[in-house]
Amino acid sequence: MSPRPATRPRPATRPGPAFGRPNARLGRAAVLVVLALGAVVSLVPFAWMLIASTHSSSELFHSPPPFLPGGELLRNLAHLQETIGFGRVMLNSLGIAVVHTALSALLSAMCGYGLAKYRFRGRGLLLGVVLATMMIPLQVLLVPLFQMMASLGWIDTYQAVILPFLANSFGILLMRQGFVDFPDELLESARIDGSGELRTFYQVVLPCVRPQLGALVIFTFMGQWNSFIWPLLMLNTQDSYTVPVALNTLTGLSHVDYSGLMLGSLLATLPLMLLFLLFQRQFVAGLLGGALKG
Repeated sequence: MSPRPATRPRPATRPGPAFGRPNARLGRAAVLVVLALGAVVSLVPFAWMLIASTHSSSELFHSPPPFLPGGELLRNLAHLQETIGFGRVMLNSLGIAVVHTALSALLSAMCGYGLAKYRFRGRGLLLGVVLATMMIPLQVLLVPLFQMMASLGWIDTYQAVILPFLANSFGILLMRQGFVDFPDELLESARIDGSGELRTFYQVVLPCVRPQLGALVIFTFMGQWNSFIWPLLMLNTQDSYTVPVALNTLTGLSHVDYSGLMLGSLLATLPLMLLFLLFQRQFVAGLLGGALKG
């Protein structure tokens, strides 16, 4: 019989530090505590708006202030509707924001696609111009834009609020960055198969940049929904007011309807929250898409 081969001794494993795992758990618990505190702090303004909208304006100045909901919600809502026609104001803002967002997103996507995939003379200069426009403050453009709208007879019209800011430099650059990584081979294949440029753009290219498009939709809708200065200059009649302009009328020289302001602000945040819930996956993916590519 052949002798059995000697077994190799296993190397002794060095025990890890006894404090490693408890420290990791402690660090994770600390992170969770900080995140929970941040969430609570961010929810405090919404909680106060909810509480204040259920009280009268005089009750908000009691000492101590109310910390529980009251019973004036329906009365405040009726007063808000009677004072500024809040239902119509919400429809005005919703219509303006939806039309502006759709047109601006489409225009930004087409411009970004042209700057990313077409080779033409002056493309770099045009991209530099787009970047330079981001440094121009809105206040510089108000007077010439107002004169332009007045010469067209568009004062107190919705197109004066929607059209001037459709070409969004941020949106163009965001969409261009999404189109840059799209493979040119797929474009050539679609063209060889007989697909036109518009069909290639809408059916082949655009579905692949849905994360960037979703992020752009959220940013554009929020910007237009919260816009105040330009609609204030353009819209003169109360029936055509947007939400920020209408809520501004609740602040007078001698009286401020704080309950109405809180209730109107609370209701005005609901469309934004709904939009974010619908597009949150595309929003996060669009913001982190460039950071996750190696």
